[in-house]
Amino acid sequence: MNSIKLPALKIGKMVAKLPIIQGGMSVGVSLAGLASAVANQGGIGVIGAAGIGMLEPDFKTNFKEANKRALRKEIKKAKKLTNGIIGVNILVALTDYDELSKVAVEEGADLIFLGAGLPLEDPNAIPLDKIREVAIKVVPIVSSAKAANLIFKYWAKNYNHVPDAVVVEGPMAGGHLGFKLNQIDDPNYRLEKILPEVISVIKPYEDKFGKEIPIIAAGGIYTGADIFKYMQMGAQGVQMATRFVATYECDADISFKESYIKCKKEDLIIIKSPVGLPGRAIKNKFLEEVSAGKKMPFSCPWKCLRTCDYRKSPYCIAKALTNAKEGNLFEGFAFAGANAYRVDKIISVKELIGELLREYKEAGVAI
Repeated sequence: MNSIKLPALKIGKMVAKLPIIQGGMSVGVSLAGLASAVANQGGIGVIGAAGIGMLEPDFKTNFKEANKRALRKEIKKAKKLTNGIIGVNILVALTDYDELSKVAVEEGADLIFLGAGLPLEDPNAIPLDKIREVAIKVVPIVSSAKAANLIFKYWAKNYNHVPDAVVVEGPMAGGHLGFKLNQIDDPNYRLEKILPEVISVIKPYEDKFGKEIPIIAAGGIYTGADIFKYMQMGAQGVQMATRFVATYECDADISFKESYIKCKKEDLIIIKSPVGLPGRAIKNKFLEEVSAGKKMPFSCPWKCLRTCDYRKSPYCIAKALTNAKEGNLFEGFAFAGANAYRVDKIISVKELIGELLREYKEAGVAI
């Protein structure tokens, strides 16, 4: 049994002792506290950059500067708390995506995870010359082989460079999903189906550029047995977010964490986000009122997401998620993965990692 253990995750010359990436949860849910705790256990800790400046005093009047300042603070803080690997999750849909990417590079983050959109349009958004110089790793998050191929083809043609790894996120993930409503429960779009498709699409780029490009499975991964399953299918690592919410080190308020513990399977619903994407969240009074047609009045002093039309939105998603993170679930809601109802207690990151390692070994022995 002792011979069955999780392999390291190698991304270029960077080596994580454990192939477990803590998913970046934005609007203050995963900051330096959670990210450093995961990194200290040998995994990859990730700071969520979207809406990170919400807790800065001048966010309403100077939101881009507040975001940059807050991100700098959190990366610096995380690097003081750990010698492990720290990444930053940045949404391509953010209007300050390019500025936050530059901050991540300047502050020496080890990786940038790019989700909620395809990093194609703006050649200045990713400071590639600087990235090559400091050897930061760029990892797009995709939900299909088609999206992965589009990114790699575009980068190869325009930059003579391709991303260093890929996260493949299935429809059981929490938060915004890269699927249409009718695809979420369709077996053809399950992670088990799309993972091998992405692996086969990326292989030619490994050969062309002479480097290994790890594929990381994400979306609904809950146990060590799940990790074992996807590693057997060819993934080199996994990304998990929901499990890390119910830890002492998670940066969200205790009420936010308790909403996971209290929720039942039927409470996990798909909502239509003001961003224009479906999202998985925990049903509460706030979401029920929105669903019934109630508008939550707000002013938008900024336009933080390119795809959000605040004139037609029933509520401000950034504000609702910030309220929830701070424990005010009467004026907000929590995003969560499809397995959140299985969470029954708050434990330490160390305990969680130990549990996952034990389950991984047991799954290996069972075959």
